[in-house]
Amino acid sequence: MSPSHRRKQLFVMALTLFLCFCAPLATATADGEPAPGSADRISLWPAGLAPGDKALDQPLQLVERSADPALPDRYVTHVSEPYLVVYRPARPNGVGLLITPGGGYKRVVLDKEGSAMAPAFVEQGGVTLFVLRYRLPGEGRADREAALADAQRALRLIRSRAAQWQLDPHRIGVMGFSAGGHLAARLGTGFDKAVYPATDAIDKVSARPDFELLIYPVIDMAGPDTHGGSRDRLLGPHPDAQLLRQYSMQYQVRPDTPPTFLVHAQDDPAVPVGNALQFYRALLTAGVPAEMHLFPHGGHGFGVRGTHGLTTAAWPRLALDWIATQPGKASP
Repeated sequence: MSPSHRRKQLFVMALTLFLCFCAPLATATADGEPAPGSADRISLWPAGLAPGDKALDQPLQLVERSADPALPDRYVTHVSEPYLVVYRPARPNGVGLLITPGGGYKRVVLDKEGSAMAPAFVEQGGVTLFVLRYRLPGEGRADREAALADAQRALRLIRSRAAQWQLDPHRIGVMGFSAGGHLAARLGTGFDKAVYPATDAIDKVSARPDFELLIYPVIDMAGPDTHGGSRDRLLGPHPDAQLLRQYSMQYQVRPDTPPTFLVHAQDDPAVPVGNALQFYRALLTAGVPAEMHLFPHGGHGFGVRGTHGLTTAAWPRLALDWIATQPGKASP
């Protein structure tokens, strides 16, 4: 059997297993995304565009970086009409998890920090995942709150339709990776911040996550732990001290920030472990329940694929066990 034939066979087997455990995508486009209007692709805003926003000059760009069909590694840019892709378990346990993938606020990674979570969290854990394709700063858009608006709207939408997905509306959390971890932390500390005008009844629902998981998150925007790329794309080349502090999430933690689960690798060369440490200290000071797992090895962006042979591979199980302990009391 040729290597190429073997790879195709493995891909078919993996796809078959996935479809056995998860609700199938009704229809899909050539790039692997659910078709617009299908049950697994949920538009955030009634008009497609967020209120007050306009379509970007360049259409949505979806890029595949992997040559192995069994290990897709797509990312998307130039999102004008943000949406969720839903991964549903055969037996939902009532927990919904909004995922905000990373990409340095330059792109949104769809598989390594999105669909690749399905085996552990959906198939084994019974969690319903909602992976967000959010608007990015720049790209001709001046609104640096666009991504937060999308995250707020997504959390509200999931909670408002909890019965549709057999979810407990008081057990809706957020999980963010890298720059998506910064976005998740912004949601957890700014869920009631007015960043867009209310459009319908969904916007009357609380946007507070019942819990949050921050995986190798970008947190600091001013000190030596800063990820310069995320800072520059979000805040521009010359942010003043007030702006840097406003978007350094360790300074925004408040007593009603949701219980938080943190994961980081000590040898992360891109987003230093000090980001997680600073946020953890802020949570302790504010009296917010927090659990942190630091691993000696893993680097950055390990997700679930980059943990083979490392103790870092334990983090999804640890996360699921932690989620199971959360009572999930939503804000009014």
